[in-house]
Order: sequence, then structure tokens, then C-alpha cells
Amino acid sequence: MHTPHIRTSRRTLLALIGASLVAGPIIATQSATAAPAGLDDPAKKEIAMKLVSSAENSSLDWKAQYRYIEDIGDGRGYTAGIIGFCSGTGDMLDLVELYTQRKPGNVLAKYLPALREVNGSDSHEGLDPGFQGDWHRAAQDSAFQQAQNDERDRVYFNPAVRQGKADGIGVLGQFTYYDAIVMHGDGGDSTSFSSIRRRALAKAQPPSQGGDEVTYLNAFLDARVWAMKQEEAHSDTSRVDTEQRVFLRKRNLNLDPPLDWKVYGDSYHIG
Repeated sequence: MHTPHIRTSRRTLLALIGASLVAGPIIATQSATAAPAGLDDPAKKEIAMKLVSSAENSSLDWKAQYRYIEDIGDGRGYTAGIIGFCSGTGDMLDLVELYTQRKPGNVLAKYLPALREVNGSDSHEGLDPGFQGDWHRAAQDSAFQQAQNDERDRVYFNPAVRQGKADGIGVLGQFTYYDAIVMHGDGGDSTSFSSIRRRALAKAQPPSQGGDEVTYLNAFLDARVWAMKQEEAHSDTSRVDTEQRVFLRKRNLNLDPPLDWKVYGDSYHIG
């Protein structure tokens, strides 16, 4: 269930979302004997999904979120699905277009004209009253679930991991990038992912430039907190303070279980 404090402090997406980040070589930073798995390793990716779900949905059961949809009052219209696709920011439109390409005549296809009209606003015009119920029905379709997975990877997960590897940071660092791009998107705004990264680079060098990984990640998280505090909806920074910094202080740069953290005061554990 989505608790009230999540509704007031969930992340929001920016209107312009970029999916192209600089690719680069994988640089081992944590093990003298073998390169650690990247966040794209299936076991690490599953951890990443649970970590984000704990902050976005107050649950580790991220797969239960395919059917999630509500207007959380953040000015982005409906927020829905495993990564918070928004009717007002274009990524929900992209998702339904992909689903319809793969499965014409699906239960959401009839909403495409309305989704194009409300893009960039918080309007529900043309979506109500049936959109939420039809979203729930679509979420039972494995083709729609796969479309959500694929758009999550294309727009958020893969770009974050690519940039993390290019910067020479390990699994935890790649996750900090992923969580940031989920919340802030990667448009041209001063609080976008790329702007957060630039702010961090002004303070510390990443391992790919000869810097210390822990020092750089602290600089990145400092920049992330600054960005979160620029908007009231992001002002609760516990997903950084009592989650990501906990792992960083323990120097668990590979996100190896067991993992214990808190978000919005709720405790979570991965064994």
C-alpha cells in the first residue's frame, strides 16, 4: 500500500527525459582478484528494484507495482507502474505506445489521443473515469509488464548503469545514479541527473579520472540532496540519508547482502 508520507514526498519526473548518456569501459574498483558484478547483473538488478520500490511504494515487492496508479498531487498527472510513469511527462505515453505497437487493440490503446493531449500537464481530460481501471486490467497482461520492464531499462536503468561504468564506480555507485535518474529524470533542469553529476564532478573526481570512489560518491550524494531540497515533494531525503549513505559508510560498494536500511522511517532488510 502507498502510505500518506510517500504521496507527499515521492520522487517526481521532469518533463524532458533523456536516455542517452556517455558509455564507457567497465573499471574494477572494489576487488583485487576479480571485477565486481555491475548493477546489470541479475541478482544486483533485483536488489536495485527492491531498493527503489521501498522508497517509491513502501514495499520490496516491486512486481506488485505493475498495476499501481494514482495521482499523487505533484503536478505530473497520473503516476503509475513499476517506475512511476507519468501522464504529464511523456514516459507514460511512450510506454502505452510501445505496448500498442506490440499488442494493437489493447485496453489502453484508446487512451493514446488523450495521453498526447495531457502530456506536459496534470490534466486527466480524456482519461477519466476509466483509465485507472483499464490500467489495472492491462497490468495482468505479461506483454504490458514486459513493456514496463523495457521502458524502465531504456530510459532509466541502462543509461544510469552505462554512465556509472564509464565513471568507474561499482554497483552501489551505479545504483545511486539509477535512483537519481528515477526521481529527477535527465532533462536540462538544474536538478536533473546530469546536473547533479556535474555538481559532483566540480567537487570530486570519479575513479575513471583517478579519484577515490567513496569521496566521489559522497560528493554525488551531497549534490543529490541539494537537488531534492529544491522541491517540496522531494524534501524528505531519507532515501539518501538512511539508505544509500548507510551502505556507503559501510563501504559496501558492491551492495552485498545482508542489507538493512530505512526510508521515511520504515525499516527494510534483504538477507
